[in-house]
Amino acid sequence: MDTALTPMSYQPYLDQLIAFGSSEARKPDLLEAKAEYFRLTGEVFEDDKLFELRMASFLDYYLYDRVSPLTGKTPAAELYEQRLQSAPPEEANAFRSFTETVHGLFEVRKLAKGMVRLRELFSGKDFDVTERRHIAGLETGDVLEARLVPFGGHLLFSSAFCYHPALALKAIKAEVKRRKKKEPERPAKDLVWECARRALNVERYRQLSVEKLYDFEQKVL
Repeated sequence: MDTALTPMSYQPYLDQLIAFGSSEARKPDLLEAKAEYFRLTGEVFEDDKLFELRMASFLDYYLYDRVSPLTGKTPAAELYEQRLQSAPPEEANAFRSFTETVHGLFEVRKLAKGMVRLRELFSGKDFDVTERRHIAGLETGDVLEARLVPFGGHLLFSSAFCYHPALALKAIKAEVKRRKKKEPERPAKDLVWECARRALNVERYRQLSVEKLYDFEQKVL
């Protein structure tokens, strides 16, 4: 456990990573990444209710997941390698945290003071996330897309979430089970992105039922 790093010191390190990833030289790559992300999760517009959350999710995707065609690494990995050469060990460890995030679909198993226990649906692994704020509307049994960042001996939430309606939980769990059995070689991320598109459609097509929009036997709109 890194005793010198605490959840309180997380944000300044993240700000450095964001500045590194959004530098002027990276703008063309950033725009290309945004187009890729919209193809995966559905395009959002500024007047969409989910716009801010989706932009946060895109930034996570760009910093932590997307391997640059120019460098063959994610921005998080690039910055960590730079700091490993030039920074004190404590600082390098902080940036290593950004290369070890856990992203997926999680079921909320327990809500306690300062802690949320999540179960990742594909692996079945439980994670205890340090969270001092009360997350409005979050209840035991909910399923959400989230990213967990290991930092200073704790797991922290990134700022990006995609919440799925309670009426969709049964269908999502059944689809996870089906894919694990029938398509075990298929990346779990495929379902994360598909569910994100379906969540966007819930906002777009209010006249259609949640059950219909999360019918995985039907092609996503």
